[in-house]
Amino acid sequence: MTEVNAAETVGEAAGRGQVVAWGLWDWGSSAFQAVTLTFVFSVYLTDSVGKDLPGSISASAWLGWALAAAGLVVALTAPVCGQYFDAVGSRKRALATLTALTVGAMSLMFFVRDEHSDLWLGLALLAFASAVFELAGVPYNAMMRQVSTPATVGRVSGFGWAMGYFGGIVLLLICYVGFLAGDGDTRGIFGIPTDQGLNVRLVVVLAAVWFTVFALPVLFAVPELPRTGADPGADRVGFLGSYRVLWRDVRDLWGTDRHTVWFLLASAVFRDGLAGVFTFGAVLAVQVYGFAAADVLLFGIAANVVAGAAAVVAGRFDDTLGPKRVIVASLVGMILCGLVLLVVSGTMMFWIFGLALTIFVGPAQASARSFLARLAPPGREGQLFGLYTTTGRAVSFLAPALFGLFVWAFQSDRAGIAGLLVVLVAGLLVLLPVRAPAKVARG
Repeated sequence: MTEVNAAETVGEAAGRGQVVAWGLWDWGSSAFQAVTLTFVFSVYLTDSVGKDLPGSISASAWLGWALAAAGLVVALTAPVCGQYFDAVGSRKRALATLTALTVGAMSLMFFVRDEHSDLWLGLALLAFASAVFELAGVPYNAMMRQVSTPATVGRVSGFGWAMGYFGGIVLLLICYVGFLAGDGDTRGIFGIPTDQGLNVRLVVVLAAVWFTVFALPVLFAVPELPRTGADPGADRVGFLGSYRVLWRDVRDLWGTDRHTVWFLLASAVFRDGLAGVFTFGAVLAVQVYGFAAADVLLFGIAANVVAGAAAVVAGRFDDTLGPKRVIVASLVGMILCGLVLLVVSGTMMFWIFGLALTIFVGPAQASARSFLARLAPPGREGQLFGLYTTTGRAVSFLAPALFGLFVWAFQSDRAGIAGLLVVLVAGLLVLLPVRAPAKVARG
């Protein structure tokens, strides 16, 4: 059996334990996605550290532009990383290294005090953590083919996303009850002082520990693949030479399967819109719809319940109806909910239509990943997921930059919603002509 054929059949032999171990990384990653990037630390930066920031540019706009800069870094490195991981058989080692860098940056966020001067440190750490976290997704997503079969890839992808959402629920509950609930100079059942944002800073340390613990199982349970032989000599190509290999691969892909190239472009745009919804959703809840900074965690918990359950259900539809139909329906639903949120006000309206919007986020994310997994040639999953990450990050400035631009241009955080909607609509329009992957007989 050749090495490529071995890669092809790993998923056939994977047991349920390996699937769970793989999904636990998603569970642990909620510590960064839900707590750090979305509902706690980013809100702390914009609502506390950067509150009443001198000058004409708000902390919310600076946040958008910092994350856009992080996206550029990922865009320049992800395809080379994916190609290299496949060539030398180092997916698991790369996942461990990039996860450790994310956790390290999260731990350093403890030193971001509630002072204007610390805003720049906070933004730099958040941008760095965002970049290495996105890069970690290259080997992690490529490993999905090792723990699934062609007939179950939709369900496995949906399971992973659901684990991320449900992990977020548990951790957000712990953070809210233990560190953030209540009023006054101390918060939560642990009575943590709020001076200099100590309670929030301790939450991020807890999140770093959480991510570390749940990232370990996949490193022990899922075996490292051998060198695939998919691109002989790729491990001996220098950094700049890797881009020549990348250009060759893109050119070959364009010549043999243009629908894959168009899907990479379409998914890059709409996934950036999806990321923007979660990244700026908590900021909007506080700045526009009147949520208290602590109470927004309750919305985050509910949103993760809804999104996680929807991802599980949609995984079944993905395997029966195909991922494209799931993605299109999800994007249309999100756009409609976003249009309503653009004109309504008050916490109750955000509860109703914000939660309605999150119904569609999980399915769109999970089906985008399974769409590409169905297209990836055996042995080149990392390379194609490197392109997937790169194309996504190549336009990842869109949602943050348009959010910041609309906020700045209209001097209103609410206007940022329109920027996110522009990205979602553009992604939908590019996706519509893309041919869906061929259905696989259920096994």
